[in-house]
Amino acid sequence: MSRFSALLDANILYPAPLRDLFLQLAVTDLFKARWSADIHREWIEALLRNEPHRERAALERTRDLMDQHTRDALVTGYEGLIPTLCFPIQGIATSSPPPSRGAAM
Repeated sequence: MSRFSALLDANILYPAPLRDLFLQLAVTDLFKARWSADIHREWIEALLRNEPHRERAALERTRDLMDQHTRDALVTGYEGLIPTLCFPIQGIATSSPPPSRGAAM
């Protein structure tokens, strides 16, 4: 089992070819894939917005299979940490302002 973990955000889980690539790498234990129910909701909603002919039930089945077959990937209990996060990227909602351009990161 890999000692490395990677959070697969909605940008990785949709589009499908990118999701498939990362899931194949995860099941070979190159890294431990992680995601949350919120991330699942985000990629499913984005896909349905862009491809309204898709069936939600089929996407939810994909989500369920991902959760069942990717060891310990579903992250829970993180919600209380979100307000304490500080992202140094302009335009992302944070608990503190982004650093000035001259500040070291």
